Amino acid sequence: MSIIRKLVSQTAIYGLSSIFGRFLNYLLVPLYTYYFSPAEYGVVSEFYAYSGFFSVLLLAGFETGYFRFRNKDNTGADVAYSTALIFVVLVNLIFFLGITLANTQLSAVLKYSLHPEYVLWFSIILVLDAVAAIPFARLRAENRALRFAAIKVTEILVTVLLSLFFIIYCPKVYVQNPHSWVEQVYNPTVGLGYIFIANLIASGCKFLLLLPQLGGLVWGFDRQLFVRMLSYSLPMVVIGFAGIINEMLDRALLKYLLPYDVQTNLKMLGIYSACYKLSILMSLFIQAFRYAAEPFFFSYSGKSDAREVYAQVLKFFVIFCVFIFLLVTLYIDFFKYFLGSEFREGLEVVPILLLANLSLGIYVNLSIWYKLTDRTLMGAFVSLGGALLTVTLNIWWIPVFSYVGSAWATLVCYASMAVVSYLLGRKYYPVDYDIKRILAYVALGVVLFLIRGMVGKDINWQPWLLSSALMLIYLLTITLFERRQLATRIEQ
Repeated sequence: MSIIRKLVSQTAIYGLSSIFGRFLNYLLVPLYTYYFSPAEYGVVSEFYAYSGFFSVLLLAGFETGYFRFRNKDNTGADVAYSTALIFVVLVNLIFFLGITLANTQLSAVLKYSLHPEYVLWFSIILVLDAVAAIPFARLRAENRALRFAAIKVTEILVTVLLSLFFIIYCPKVYVQNPHSWVEQVYNPTVGLGYIFIANLIASGCKFLLLLPQLGGLVWGFDRQLFVRMLSYSLPMVVIGFAGIINEMLDRALLKYLLPYDVQTNLKMLGIYSACYKLSILMSLFIQAFRYAAEPFFFSYSGKSDAREVYAQVLKFFVIFCVFIFLLVTLYIDFFKYFLGSEFREGLEVVPILLLANLSLGIYVNLSIWYKLTDRTLMGAFVSLGGALLTVTLNIWWIPVFSYVGSAWATLVCYASMAVVSYLLGRKYYPVDYDIKRILAYVALGVVLFLIRGMVGKDINWQPWLLSSALMLIYLLTITLFERRQLATRIEQ
């Protein structure tokens, strides 16, 4: 089996589980947007925007640090694992204690004085997820993709089933018979809080399934190794934190920067966040790719043809991402029904956010230069530059263009980071990427999308027929220009 095919097979396992799991999770979008108002959905979106920042801080970059040191020099994989795990557990215990002691004040600052339980429940979710990240990293490093996928899918399945139970089934039974057994597990005044409760129980189930991996705590704590891991990982915190700023800051800021009252701002936040979910196909592919690619890039770096393989990986990655972009944008008339009618006014941001995610995926591929050369501090500066751009553009554009300004800020940020990373990579870890063809495929996707928007208004075709014709043009173009290389790779 060729190296590319091996990477594809690993990505497929992670990807299929992510697709299945995210599809189940995706079903929650219509559930939330049909059963809750945009303002209520805005509350959930705000909390999950904060989660991105805390997930980086609570993990402290030790997931990547574990990958780097598990087989380096004379370091044992078990000792590297236990050192990382013990540190992350201690950090999260301190965090949870702090949240518990300051919950009342923190809830007041966030304007949730009436619901301090939201903050407490969410902090427990954050802690469970952060501690679980190191066992998940070990499963990835050991190529135990099936177990990894099974646990992930189980977590999402529990979330979906409990959400359906609390949001649809319990209210219906409670109205019909308030004194039935449902009264023991359901309180209608909790309302929106059941979204957090469902996620909390699911995170607990995931934690229990990972208990065999958590037994690695007994392998000890290596202080010298910890210092080396900390030195490597701290810049990754900066990179990760800057990445979360780029990804999540818009949803954290909308509540405060939109020029309306709090409820209207939450409504706009809810609309934007729901429409953001329509870029999930791109996001889940990038996530699946990262799960498979990160350990692959490290393990294959010593091969003579490593740089050639990395170039091929990026090109085919972009080809597939452009396909996803076209799939969602050309068939948006279908995808829009996954959102409640009150949320569809924000659909204009979907193409922008898809292109932003595509740019992020390109950056993920290009970022190997600082990971493989241990220049993580330089990588941190690239991410910080992107974060600074995100903050500036959001502060500038949100009051003027509303949430559409946030979408454009996300695209400009990721595209700029990809360009900077490419230029630095040419100096520190040169890879002969086929930039002209990559840009041509992206441009082709954008042109086909624009044609659909312009021509679709002037002809009598059914929308899906025109969309299918444009998609066929893209697939035929890829086949024409890549058929020889595809055939060669399949034969290897």
